[in-house]
Amino acid sequence: MKALKTIFLVVMVGHLAGAQTATKDQILFLTPQWEGERFEDGRPKVADDILERLKGVSIEEAWGVLRNEGYHNQFEGGWKLLHDDVPIVGRALTVQYMPDRPDVSDQIKKKGKEDGQLGNTNSWPIDMLVEGDVYVADGFGKIVDGTLIGDNLGNSIYAKSKNGVVFNASSRDLEGLSKIEGFNAFVRDWHPSFLTGVMLESINTTIRIGAATVLPGDIVLGKKEGVVFIPAHLAEKVVVTSEVVRLRDLFGIGKLKEGKYTPGQIDNKWSEEIEKDFSQWLKDHIDDLPVPKEQIQELLKKRTW
Repeated sequence: MKALKTIFLVVMVGHLAGAQTATKDQILFLTPQWEGERFEDGRPKVADDILERLKGVSIEEAWGVLRNEGYHNQFEGGWKLLHDDVPIVGRALTVQYMPDRPDVSDQIKKKGKEDGQLGNTNSWPIDMLVEGDVYVADGFGKIVDGTLIGDNLGNSIYAKSKNGVVFNASSRDLEGLSKIEGFNAFVRDWHPSFLTGVMLESINTTIRIGAATVLPGDIVLGKKEGVVFIPAHLAEKVVVTSEVVRLRDLFGIGKLKEGKYTPGQIDNKWSEEIEKDFSQWLKDHIDDLPVPKEQIQELLKKRTW
């Protein structure tokens, strides 16, 4: 079995050297724990309602759930944001760029032309975007001459994905990009130069963004603190866990303000009395809480108090 896996990986890498875009079988191989719907290209298709609910999840909550599941390398900080107050939530379309090497880049361009690709190579991933995608690219941290997009490509990205970008590289045209309502960009820096000395190496393969490993179809959660890349099969768990924590925090803070319980009671393991009070509070406020009513009902079914 080990030998077969090794052969499969060799074939996989060999195929990518020619095509540069991962096949459906390769993406299935990388994401076996995802059991839900997929895009035609094989990427996991986490449901839109989960994406919407993820907007209310904090970076710390998502990071904590992933750490508990054994995923220790899914956060990356140190970004320059186009907007501090516009979160990015969506499904990753991953792209790998590398320092240009003419013999390789000539082959990539030749193969792309044979496959019907148009324009410069940094526009090819944009043509593949669908609504809800986030264009995630490793541009090896290049700033000067490492500007993967300007405002023209930014407008195209938003038109296709209604979302933003995460680049381990730079971007240009900050002023123009900032006028795209709803668009955000997490980049290493801004620079007026044009993209040069860079070649497209692969699309929809595993990439490294700083300290994080990112797979195609991962859920990107980007906020002020940084970006968490959530494996698709854990997205719903992150949402549900976060919503429970949020409800308990709302209850606890409210009861502290009322003076009903002391900080020591709320900050420690809750007594049976407090747990019963929490259950009743959920029932009394089910229509007013910032969590879907159906989720609260599911939570109440599982509670023993």
